[in-house]
Amino acid sequence: MTHSRIELDGTSLTCDLVARAARGDVMIAISDAGRKQAREAWTTVRRVAERRPVYGRTTGVGANRAVEVEWEDADAHGLRLMRSHAAGAGPLARPEVVRAMLVVRANQIAAGGSGVDPGVLTALADALNLGVLPPVPVYGAIGTGDLTAMASTALCLIGERNWLDGGLDGGGEADPDAGVARGPHFPLSSADALGFMSSNAATLGEAALAVTDLREALDASVVIAALSLLAVRGSREPYAPAVHRGQPVQGEVAAAVRSLLAYEHDTPARIQDPYGYRAFPQVHGPAVEAARHAEATVTRVINSAAENPLVDVPDAEVWHNGNFHTAGTGLALDAARLALFQTGALSAARLGTLTEPSFTGLRPFQANAEAASGIMILEYVAHSALADVRRHAAPAALGSAVLSRGVEEHAGFATQSARATGEAVAAYRIGLACELVAAVRALRMQGRAPSGGALRAAYERAAAVLPEDVADRPLDADIAIAADLLPELARLYPASDEPRRAE
Repeated sequence: MTHSRIELDGTSLTCDLVARAARGDVMIAISDAGRKQAREAWTTVRRVAERRPVYGRTTGVGANRAVEVEWEDADAHGLRLMRSHAAGAGPLARPEVVRAMLVVRANQIAAGGSGVDPGVLTALADALNLGVLPPVPVYGAIGTGDLTAMASTALCLIGERNWLDGGLDGGGEADPDAGVARGPHFPLSSADALGFMSSNAATLGEAALAVTDLREALDASVVIAALSLLAVRGSREPYAPAVHRGQPVQGEVAAAVRSLLAYEHDTPARIQDPYGYRAFPQVHGPAVEAARHAEATVTRVINSAAENPLVDVPDAEVWHNGNFHTAGTGLALDAARLALFQTGALSAARLGTLTEPSFTGLRPFQANAEAASGIMILEYVAHSALADVRRHAAPAALGSAVLSRGVEEHAGFATQSARATGEAVAAYRIGLACELVAAVRALRMQGRAPSGGALRAAYERAAAVLPEDVADRPLDADIAIAADLLPELARLYPASDEPRRAE
């Protein structure tokens, strides 16, 4: 796989590749191995269906699972299934989320568990490469299968529903018939309807985007925290190796801060700093661990044959199962958001110290004149954003549902967890941007700068684009500029001797 071409084989897709495919100009291809696996599953499920009932293929679905489909009605059964389930509501999902969904679904089919006609792989790749999308409303899934999203996609494939241009902004109410683009058509057979729809690809695609953004934000956090520590002349004792023995990820965070500050030799201004600095490794480390677990969980599932029924080619069998349930994914994302709030609260606390003369040696709020407001408003913005992180941190797994006449009596709401994770990360980035603006401004006003290394590079990059004017003025543009810098700062996270992103 290269940056400009991603080949889906059912086994090696990563969250980062999903994000590149969803957000960049990338060519999507299907590997020969993926096509072979899909073809073998397609052949297998048809043979099994000739000798025994297969859920959704020869029977109804949900509470209708025991109702057999008469052979003379077989052609219409799947079409009814697609039509009846294409009933999402609300605004359309963002284009990058829908693209991520198509990438994940193609990879799942290539894994060889769905039994869907392998020709659909070409159709999905064509849709991605042409830049067209199915209309996918936000509301319709609860973590037990993205049936409305996949049914809408299926109707586009068979030509009953129009594709949308990939540049759709995602705003407004969903209008499934307001197609503006021509896209690939594929004669998805009635028998393959449930096999295609039995997927959590939309949830997993959105989760892959969220954990990719989360990892980036957490990396940038360490660089910004080091800038703040320098600006307040903080102590480095809390980052000493001995403090973190037996805590590998916490120790990694501390080591990264030590590396960033390796060129600095200032005498600390205090014997002991507030928690925002003193406990940073202890709070940020668990956030990193939770994010890695979430990413590993999502990566594992997007490379798994996770359909119901599941086609087992080696045993020439079909298994009815609960693989559609994304409890593990939802729980991992819930934990990551809780940990993100904790480290976001420390960012807001560090921002508070950057307004204090006792920490910066400057006027209150880094003002340029007596009674001026300086960066006072940044705290309000940061805490407003933090409030959204806290709101989104509520575990989606606390909900449940009993559906389909009591037959489907549990739901993990991983769909809502994935959406909340993306929104929490977006809010977290705003708070982090406020801290960056304050740290860079403090160092400028002190007439100081990092002495070298990655921290110097981070400071120079920020100083090159953040306005130097310290007179009272609107700071909204500064925050936006700082937020846009986060990906660059994340790449300056010091390399570790140990694998950073293993589970």
